Amino acid sequence: MKLVSWNVNGLRAALKKGFIESMRELDPDIIGIQETKMQPGQAEVDLPEYEEYFNSAIRKGYSGTAVFSKHKPINVTHNFGEYDDEGRTLVCEFEDFYFVTVYTPNSKRELERLDYRMDWEDAFKEYMLELDKKKPVIICGDLNVAHKEIDLKNPKTNRRNAGFTDEERDKFGKLLDAGFTDTFRHLYPDQEGIYSWWSYRFNARKNNAGWRIDYFLVSDRIADKIKDAKIHTDIMGSDHCPVSLEIDI
Repeated sequence: MKLVSWNVNGLRAALKKGFIESMRELDPDIIGIQETKMQPGQAEVDLPEYEEYFNSAIRKGYSGTAVFSKHKPINVTHNFGEYDDEGRTLVCEFEDFYFVTVYTPNSKRELERLDYRMDWEDAFKEYMLELDKKKPVIICGDLNVAHKEIDLKNPKTNRRNAGFTDEERDKFGKLLDAGFTDTFRHLYPDQEGIYSWWSYRFNARKNNAGWRIDYFLVSDRIADKIKDAKIHTDIMGSDHCPVSLEIDI
């Protein structure tokens, strides 16, 4: 099974920048999208072979997630707990696993939302562990954190910046420790210089001054089923690039 995740930074904009063509080329079984910035019906996504599900933020033009799947889920769940207004999670239940697409809150400049982010992280981890008790979980999305120094170009100058604080990195580590595997690092533990997000400023993408903040995580007990994990740095259309997972499940 092939899975793709992409923070499109506005799905309507991405549709004008080759989104459909990129998805047809990758030809995944399931696509997880983050930062759709739209309500259902605001754009037509020409992927008729896929079932489509949206979870939009109450605030228009903000956040939002979506899933496109060639296989109809048993059940689809929007949000969790008290975090129900920003459209940040979609959970699709299939026979053998849960597929979760997530857009983790950004701590923002001056870390003004870091406390909210910490609470959200704890609640999200507990939610994933509850799902994991029932069947294996595949988590994908923009988790808004570079876990290790190897995961961004300039770790020293970005200490205490949103996405590379000790607090955020610690929460990500605790999620992994709770029973999840970072699929890319599982296969490529020492790979440097491969990122999934670049600022639009300072020619960051041209200079590959990026961050790896987009992930596929899987329950530890299916880590042995991972076949490949890729970061598609050649695909344009957003300030993020797609990431993919091939898994025998």
